[in-house]
Amino acid sequence: MIVIVYYPRKTEYIYSVYVGSYQNSNRLLRKGELRMNVINVLHDVIDSEINSIKNVKENVDHSYVQMVEKIANCQGKVIFLGVGKSGHIGKKLAATFASTGTPSFFVHATEAVHGDLGMITKEDIVIAISNSGETKEVLSTLPSIKIIGASLLSITGNKKSTLATSSDITIEASITNEADQYNLAPTNSSTVTLVVGDALAVASSQMRGFKKEDFGLYHPGGSLGKQLLETGIIKSTKKDEAL
Repeated sequence: MIVIVYYPRKTEYIYSVYVGSYQNSNRLLRKGELRMNVINVLHDVIDSEINSIKNVKENVDHSYVQMVEKIANCQGKVIFLGVGKSGHIGKKLAATFASTGTPSFFVHATEAVHGDLGMITKEDIVIAISNSGETKEVLSTLPSIKIIGASLLSITGNKKSTLATSSDITIEASITNEADQYNLAPTNSSTVTLVVGDALAVASSQMRGFKKEDFGLYHPGGSLGKQLLETGIIKSTKKDEAL
């Protein structure tokens, strides 16, 4: 039997090999100790992500203000562009922007260069997401976006990257490391991008004068819709009451 023991705040796993069953080997770690090791790992990851968010907060600068103003004054739609984990974050952010009063949708970078760039117009804002700022699939869309005439904004971990230097406005959401033991899995980087995007969405909605009534209009379903209905934010019709 192989037991993998993780020692918090060390860079490697210690592998211990035991022969025999779990019940008969007195050299195996007790279940409680294994459980404590798991809890320590969970705490370390959460602490790492919290610290990454705090670091980004401390570096909020005028580029954030510029981006909020640009989004609030957009006459078209806000289009998030990305691939991989950044793409998943982009999908969530598009949904958040849309529900808070900023028309928005997501375009996958690979699909974009196979026809989906046709969804973009010159009145739109494209927010490209790439931690490295050098993601090939994202960079391949830039020439067409420029020709279309849409504004190009970006959220990246490297302000000197090709994406950042090609953008009208860029926000640097950089991290010192990821939260996993190998410093590879998008964890801290995807979390700070999500937090930055949420902050932009809320700030933009406030600048637009977004109200509870507006939220109710866009979100009449689910528990949130029920709450707004019960508090009178959403006005029910007789048909609704019958249902």
